[in-house]
Amino acid sequence: MEISILQGAVENANEAFVTIDQQSTVIFFNRAAERMFGYQRCEVVGHDLAEILGPGCREGHQRAVAAYVKTKKANLLGHVSEFDAMRRSGETFPASISFSVTEVNGESFFTGIVRELTETKALHEQIEQAERLAALGQMVAEISHEIKNPLVMIGGFARQLLKKISGDKEQAKLGVIVSEVERLEKLLANLKDLYRPRRLNLQDFDIDELLQEVCNLTIANMKNDAIAIRCQAEPGAKMISGDRDKLKQVLLNLVKNGAEALSGPGTVSVGSGLEGDNILVTITDGGQGIPASIKEKIFSPFFTTKEHGTGLGLCISKRIVDEHPGGLFTLESEEGKGTTVTISLPRLAGSCLPKIVQHVK
Repeated sequence: MEISILQGAVENANEAFVTIDQQSTVIFFNRAAERMFGYQRCEVVGHDLAEILGPGCREGHQRAVAAYVKTKKANLLGHVSEFDAMRRSGETFPASISFSVTEVNGESFFTGIVRELTETKALHEQIEQAERLAALGQMVAEISHEIKNPLVMIGGFARQLLKKISGDKEQAKLGVIVSEVERLEKLLANLKDLYRPRRLNLQDFDIDELLQEVCNLTIANMKNDAIAIRCQAEPGAKMISGDRDKLKQVLLNLVKNGAEALSGPGTVSVGSGLEGDNILVTITDGGQGIPASIKEKIFSPFFTTKEHGTGLGLCISKRIVDEHPGGLFTLESEEGKGTTVTISLPRLAGSCLPKIVQHVK
């Protein structure tokens, strides 16, 4: 009875149990191992374990087994080792393994307990990233404080001189000073926004209403009459739980980016729709698109193709969306055909009232 209980416990354990003999032939492969590696037990039992191990593990595994059989000493027994495992599909994943050995009738049997570390590694990376951001945030706050005060004084004096000096050349030079001070002040504000910890003020609201508000604000501040802002929404009220002010900041930045991407007359389309339990918001422009050579850099802080850009807007926007529960920010672009940014957020249950919004400039 005890043996049956033990067999059931091992068979139904959350960790993968794999047992081999001295020839590396698999003699036991539990259900968790099937799920982890993607093989059925009948496909593995009776076969050499090296057949399912990743290329980086095979030689080391074979050497370790051979060394133990020869010397009855094993450095790995009782220790946990990390390695890159491979699923049947060819996908690699981080894992840890601990070994035990059993002697039966003079023959050695090795049991490995394997744990997948994908989620653990991801969590550790998130913690390390949070710690790095906290340290950067503190540093940015201190530097910003030291820089902002002199900037305020420089900008203030320059504006006073602008009122007193009438020469065109002097006015132009002072105007440059004021403009550059304002640019640096904006950069400092963006830096603080990028690195400081954020607390989301979650509330329930209709994303369509926010889209309408953003479109109206953008239209009111447009300086180029040749660019149209079109806001479209599919029928159905689209209620979400999110930080309305921060999402408004994101949408204003994205619509502004879309308008700036147009080199001549054109349209920026802002739309919303449903996909399963999620609401998708899309911002599409018909600009020149993003060259493949820089696509991987577009979310990097300070990377910009604009003459006067800070390179922080897109990075901050993505981070705000990703910090929302279930939020996802994606960007698709093809050079010469334009860019589409998609924001996916969970839809609140029961939001199904019909609604269509459209504003065209």
